[in-house]
Amino acid sequence: LAIAIMLCVALPTLAHNFEVDGIYYNYLDKTAKTVEVTYRGSYSTNYSHEYTGSVTIPSSVTYSGTTYSVTSIGASAFYNCYGLTSVTIPNSVTLIGNSAFEYCSGLASITIPGGVTEIGGGAFYDCDSLTSVTIPGSVTEIGREAFDDCDSLSSVTIENGVQTIGESAFDDC
Repeated sequence: LAIAIMLCVALPTLAHNFEVDGIYYNYLDKTAKTVEVTYRGSYSTNYSHEYTGSVTIPSSVTYSGTTYSVTSIGASAFYNCYGLTSVTIPNSVTLIGNSAFEYCSGLASITIPGGVTEIGGGAFYDCDSLTSVTIPGSVTEIGREAFDDCDSLSSVTIENGVQTIGESAFDDC
């Protein structure tokens, strides 16, 4: 029994439940059939740089015969993917998690769709290539340091609807 427990502890756990077309997903609610985008390995730093170029997140994904709605971009999902240049997020996504795109220095283009209601803390922290961003009126909360240290960010449009902007959300831009 002790050997079995040691083996289970020693085996790395994965952050994702499944992968489709090079994008990794976690189940959020199997009954409601919702998933979030995540990273591949046990820690986001172990598999940073895995998403590159232009990524289009689908609004739904089918795995093992079941179709799931993609409703979230999970915490650290694209962490340190410096080769990522653009991301298309579907309207089905309501949450961009904490540190979702942190240190994506090559990310030059992001469109935040009207379905997003929350942008997590540090979501776009140190995304040096971002020059402009429009935050739709559906967003009610922009987390702490969400766009902090985005050196090239020179244009920000925040539509009516945002109720909370966290501390240092646009610091050092």
